[in-house]
Amino acid sequence: MTKKVAIIGAGPAGLTAAYLLGKAKQEVTVFEKDPQYVGGISRTESYKGYHFDIGGHRFFSKSKEVEDFWTEILADELLERPRSSRIFYNKKFFAYPLAAFEALMKLGIFESFLCVMSYLNAKLFPVKDPQNFEDWVTNQFGKRLFNIFFKTYTEKVWGIPCKEISADWAAQRIKGLSLSSAVWNALFKPSGKKSKGDVIKTLIDSFRYPKRGPGMMWEECVVKSKALGVKIEMNTGVNKIERLQNDTWNVHTSNGSVLEGFDYVLSSAPMRELIPAVAPSFSPAVLHAASQLKYRDFLTVVLICKDQDAFNDNWIYIHEPNVKVGRIQNFKSWSPYMVPDPEMACYGLEYFCFEGDGLWTSSNEDLIALGTKEIDQIGLTKPSAIVDGYVVRQPKAYPVYDHAYKDHLNLIREAIKEYKGLYLVGRNGMHKYNNQDHSMMTAMLAAKNIIAGKEVYDLWDVNEDAEYHEGGDRGAASGIVGRAVPEKINKSHY
Repeated sequence: MTKKVAIIGAGPAGLTAAYLLGKAKQEVTVFEKDPQYVGGISRTESYKGYHFDIGGHRFFSKSKEVEDFWTEILADELLERPRSSRIFYNKKFFAYPLAAFEALMKLGIFESFLCVMSYLNAKLFPVKDPQNFEDWVTNQFGKRLFNIFFKTYTEKVWGIPCKEISADWAAQRIKGLSLSSAVWNALFKPSGKKSKGDVIKTLIDSFRYPKRGPGMMWEECVVKSKALGVKIEMNTGVNKIERLQNDTWNVHTSNGSVLEGFDYVLSSAPMRELIPAVAPSFSPAVLHAASQLKYRDFLTVVLICKDQDAFNDNWIYIHEPNVKVGRIQNFKSWSPYMVPDPEMACYGLEYFCFEGDGLWTSSNEDLIALGTKEIDQIGLTKPSAIVDGYVVRQPKAYPVYDHAYKDHLNLIREAIKEYKGLYLVGRNGMHKYNNQDHSMMTAMLAAKNIIAGKEVYDLWDVNEDAEYHEGGDRGAASGIVGRAVPEKINKSHY
């Protein structure tokens, strides 16, 4: 039977579900509050012919189903791009992931000696049963290397002191790596005879990328979805979803219309916003739990300048504590098609913040001035080379895993079971720090359930196995492999 499906949000999860349901001849309507862009955080914004990736999106997945989806949508428009990223610290560039000998050489003899002594001290007197990120990393690398290569960037991204981030995140994100293992692998490269479990996973060497940024994937997905009969309602937010006694749903939109008779609602809207918009209302405890969910936001200061071959990396992690910028993208290195003039370059300086704080509320002019000052301070380009600037703000980029989020999330998950036909998908929809492919997989499973007319798959199982997503072979797994995120372990700072 044909089902009528409402999808809230035209990001990777929403559009993946829309396309697959459209192929299965279901009746689908997508509601997107943005008047112009689709793709959510995976959109591509543009200014005077220059294209910007909001955060950087490598198209790489262990899931064959996801890789095949990307190929089906864009095919030859996907480029194969080399992966290149480095760390900038103390006016020097370091390979990422860290190469032990290079790191020690560039730090200098004296600092390297202190780092080795610090590491030995950590091995002799480790923190027993480390509970936070700082103690775990210090045990693996020593206090000095922790301060140099981990502390500043981690705290810039999350706005949480490293003492308050769970050790679980470090154990999963830096799995199997320590200073001694890095040195050992540099001296004695693992032979092919060893089992995969004995070899430390490395990051991918290359990835696919749409010619004009990740938004190109989702713009083409819209075209193909519409050809299948899917309706895409842009500039249309959802104010309320109402479940009726016959288990159908009405959708109340921001333009005042009410669309009736949906069998299913798939939502990738932030959980904090969706839960209070559901009728009949959830209990006061569930509404309170939703209100306590938090998000980390960021903005990108785009600088258009004369190309002086400053760097060829996709991005550089900025570990300098004396600048606010956390990461710098080179959009031309993602794809040469992102920059219309070969004589020009386009850099994106990423500033992690909370919506409403001093950085977020600064004027575009002040932010462009800050970016110009800091890129000069870092030494990547001179102010005289910069000809224009632009600012992109991204609210609710990352769901925050604070001390109470699991309790809040479990309460909400249990309550949603009573609302038949309501699926939560995607990063913000599920308040899970999913990657693009993980978000897509939640949508794929939701679509399969809808087509089957029963609960065949549990969407919450996606991303449960916290193994680093960029290790291993592309398209090697039939399922999806997850990723861990910081979990805040005490109440200070909030």
